[in-house]
Amino acid sequence: MTERELTVTEQLLKHERRILLICLLLISTLAWFWTLSGSGTGMSLSAMTTSAFPPPEMPAMLHNWTLADVVIMLLMWWVMMIAMMVPSAGPMILLYARAYRHQQKLGRLPGAIAPTLMFATGYLLAWLGFSLIATVLHWFLEHIELIHSMTMWSINPLFSIMVLLVAGVYQLTPIKQSCLQHCRSPVSFITEHFQPGANGAIQMGLRHGLYCVGCCWVMMLLLFAGGVMNVLWIAALTLVVVVEKLVPFGGHIAKLSGVLLIGCAISLLICCV
Repeated sequence: MTERELTVTEQLLKHERRILLICLLLISTLAWFWTLSGSGTGMSLSAMTTSAFPPPEMPAMLHNWTLADVVIMLLMWWVMMIAMMVPSAGPMILLYARAYRHQQKLGRLPGAIAPTLMFATGYLLAWLGFSLIATVLHWFLEHIELIHSMTMWSINPLFSIMVLLVAGVYQLTPIKQSCLQHCRSPVSFITEHFQPGANGAIQMGLRHGLYCVGCCWVMMLLLFAGGVMNVLWIAALTLVVVVEKLVPFGGHIAKLSGVLLIGCAISLLICCV
């Protein structure tokens, strides 16, 4: 390695945290821009956004998906998950880079740029898996006429009630709380699951992503009730996820949101009877 190459590497290491922060902000910004532009669906976001809940009932429109539709919907879900989840995952990613650098300074790992990109890749792959399942579920719910093919929100009040109830109950379960605790304890996670090298980074990122999916998957399914591309619901759920994971009382917020969701479901059920 030449002296110039060493100098460049040293400069990168010196500003590594700043570079990572800029990259995370850029990824999140681009994901939000893609989501707010309609995610390639060709639909206006304003046409798919409503503050009413349950959303306005509309006659079902059966739409036969093509392969292109599947790809567009998969990308829509994945990029939307990136936009919603990267802000709350940022501290974990930055802490991983710092911990890896600390191990290098102690001489336990070879000196090189920490494989933080691989960690982030593993994390995003976990959400790609969720997005694939969500895309299949999206097609199924549209096929059985529970969500509208154009507005992408629930057109069946009983289905909306069921989604609220399931999400509310899950917020109170030990599984939810266990996954949330892993997400809220980045130091413990890195200490327990640390693996060196690029392959280890991907595995760690994937593991953290799976805990994150386990924590938030039901909340993401609330989009089927309020509107998959309803910007108000996307923003609200993003805020809930950030609060749950990053603020000191986030665990209590998760339980409170569960109680509120169950209460909303019961209220809607009473109104429908």
